[in-house]
Amino acid sequence: HGGSVIRTGVTGMDREHKHVVEYSLKLDSNPEFTGAVIAAYARAAYRMNQEGQKGCKTVFDVAPAYLSALDGAELRKKFL
Repeated sequence: HGGSVIRTGVTGMDREHKHVVEYSLKLDSNPEFTGAVIAAYARAAYRMNQEGQKGCKTVFDVAPAYLSALDGAELRKKFL
């Protein structure tokens, strides 16, 4: 399983700058990946609830830091 998403856009006063963003996903195990995603979003839901957040959220509403098992300090150490 897998897939690709390609998004294009333009910027500039006269829309003269063209941009392309590509995301690609190739999976060895779709069930394992799906389980990991469900666990990550359950973790995010718990963390947001602990902060008092309530209501419906989409995947776009969830900050990536909520998804990781690492805390903010570890994420900064590892990725910055």
